[in-house]
Amino acid sequence: MSGPRQRPVIGPRPAPTAATAWVRRGDGQAPVYSARLTIDVTPALRGRIKMAAYQRSVTVAAMLRALLEREFQQNKP
Repeated sequence: MSGPRQRPVIGPRPAPTAATAWVRRGDGQAPVYSARLTIDVTPALRGRIKMAAYQRSVTVAAMLRALLEREFQQNKP
């Protein structure tokens, strides 16, 4: 053995950029009644969902939200 290894010197962390601030800010506050929904799907189904979203030029999340809204419309009195 040749002795303890010396750690490389890394300079100071760069100053935050406008892009970093934008990412950390996000799109603002989440709606009060926001909840995460997790489901298990097969890899094949996941692939079909992703391809459908890509072909429609939307995100998977947006496409599935629209699908769920259509299927489970809020009943109005």
